Amino acid sequence: MPFLNIRHVTTYRFRRPVAFGEHRMMLHPRDSHDQRVIQAGLKISPEPASLHLVQDAFGNYVRIARFSRRSKKLSFESIVCLEHSPYDTALDLEDARRAFPVDYSVGELRELTQYIERHQLDPMNEVDCWARQFLPASGSIGIFELLTRLSHGIHQDFRYRRREAKGIQPPVETLRLGHGSCRDFAMLMIEAARSFGLAARFASGYLAVPLDDPREPTSGSARGSTHAWAQVYLPGSGWFDFDPTNGSVGNIGLVTVAVVPDPRHAIPLHGTYIGFPSDHLDMEVEVSVISGTPKVLWAAPEPSTRRRFGQSA
Repeated sequence: MPFLNIRHVTTYRFRRPVAFGEHRMMLHPRDSHDQRVIQAGLKISPEPASLHLVQDAFGNYVRIARFSRRSKKLSFESIVCLEHSPYDTALDLEDARRAFPVDYSVGELRELTQYIERHQLDPMNEVDCWARQFLPASGSIGIFELLTRLSHGIHQDFRYRRREAKGIQPPVETLRLGHGSCRDFAMLMIEAARSFGLAARFASGYLAVPLDDPREPTSGSARGSTHAWAQVYLPGSGWFDFDPTNGSVGNIGLVTVAVVPDPRHAIPLHGTYIGFPSDHLDMEVEVSVISGTPKVLWAAPEPSTRRRFGQSA
């Protein structure tokens, strides 16, 4: 799938016209060695009084909208065309095949500290004890093999359960319940990797699942959804994607929008309205991913760009 066209629509409905506070959107994919945004457009209704594009402390794109009108409906439609290049882990992992444990250089440690330190409470070291089962009883193991075992283990031993509730399920709770959502599995793998002294971060974006049945007229396209997974920094090789929800390794089917040390800083759409709690009726989210040649988007003015801001989002 060299080219992907992503449409992401979020609609809020209210019982009566309400006013809106500031809204922040993380919908624009990152530009990197494996993906390049060709064109991006954003439609917001009602039209905001101002719309700005900034980059946060981690290099993620964030749009900030402010409103002056009341409405019974608030909708955000993001359409992105990008070039996506899945990498071949067999060719890119020569340095990553070194044995566990690994040592980061002084320069790497200086930059990776916030990704190595634990962010979730684990007073009884439950995550540590659980992660140790993937180490061989005797002999050495390659760092990439260890992480692959960890990703496969979560996929095989835990049940996926979609959660509408906001936030992340603590890893210790995921261990006790035996189920979770994609963001819960990502956080469990991140904390397990950190228990081994590895730098790991939370990645969010889109999952593109190919429709490969040749009998279908949509063959060659893909269906999509929002998704979350883990990235681990391997010395000499850089950041690698591990998706414990699907037990996969590498960026095939993964479109990265945000990478952060803590998932609280990677909320796709975040904002407020001014009214009574009973005014809110529902929220609807629709995501579609189509592969093939880039589509021509409707014209949408790009917001003005401001300088970077801090971590708060």
